[in-house]
Amino acid sequence: MSLRAALFNSKSPLLKTATPKRLLLFDIDGTLINSGGAGLAALRDVLRDQFGIADDLEGIEIAGRTDSGIVHQILRKIGIVPNESNTTRFLEQYVGLLARELPRCEGRILPGIEELLRRLREQTETVLALLTGNVERGAKLKLEHYGLWHFFEFGAFADDHHDRNELGAFARQRAREKHGIEFQSAAIDVIGDTPHDIACGRAIGARTIAVATGSFSHEQLALCRPDIVLEDFSRVDAAMKDLGW
Repeated sequence: MSLRAALFNSKSPLLKTATPKRLLLFDIDGTLINSGGAGLAALRDVLRDQFGIADDLEGIEIAGRTDSGIVHQILRKIGIVPNESNTTRFLEQYVGLLARELPRCEGRILPGIEELLRRLREQTETVLALLTGNVERGAKLKLEHYGLWHFFEFGAFADDHHDRNELGAFARQRAREKHGIEFQSAAIDVIGDTPHDIACGRAIGARTIAVATGSFSHEQLALCRPDIVLEDFSRVDAAMKDLGW
C-alpha cells in the first residue's frame, strides 16, 4: 500500500452509495483551522537549528503559498539557491518541529467548521477533499491535532507541486481514481481564505468560495472576484445554502 493510501485508508469517511456529483476542495490554514502560529514557529526553528540563523521571516509570503514555495523564499533570503535536496531536507526537519509546536501553540478550529464538515459529509453526492499548500505530512499533523483529518477522502499537497495553481489537477485526478468519474469544473468548489486559493480554483475552472477567516479581509477577497465571499462559516445553515444545499 502506498503512503498516500495508508494515510487515508483507515480514516476515510463513511461509504456513500450514491454516485458523487460534487467535489469540495478545502484549504487548511485560515480556512479550517488557525494553528496559533505553529507552522511559522517550526520554520523559524529550522532556520535556527539547521543554519544557526535567528530570523522573524519578515518579507516571506506565507498565506496561500505552498510549503515548498515558502522554503524556496526562505533559502533565497539567506543566500542559498534552492534545489530539490535542500528543500526536502528543510521540509523534513520542519515537519518534525511542527509536531512539537502544535501542542505548544494556542490554535483553534475556525467557527462553524466542525458542524459544516459533518453536515457536508452526510450529503451522499458530495466528496470532501483537501487542496492545500501544506506538505501531506504537515496537513495530517495539523488536522489530526484538531480532529478533522477523518473528514477528507484524499488531497492535493505541496508534495505534488510547488506552484499552488498546479494542485487542482492532482485533486481532480485523485477524485477520478477513487470514484471512477470525471468531475467537471462546474461540479467543483475550491474553498479558501486567500487570493491564491481563488486563483487556484480558477486555474481548473472551479467555483471559488472565499472566507475571511485568515489574513485577508472580506473586502480584499472581494476585489479578487470569487464566486462567493463569506465572513466565516459560523452560520452553518446559511453556509450550506451558499454551498448549494
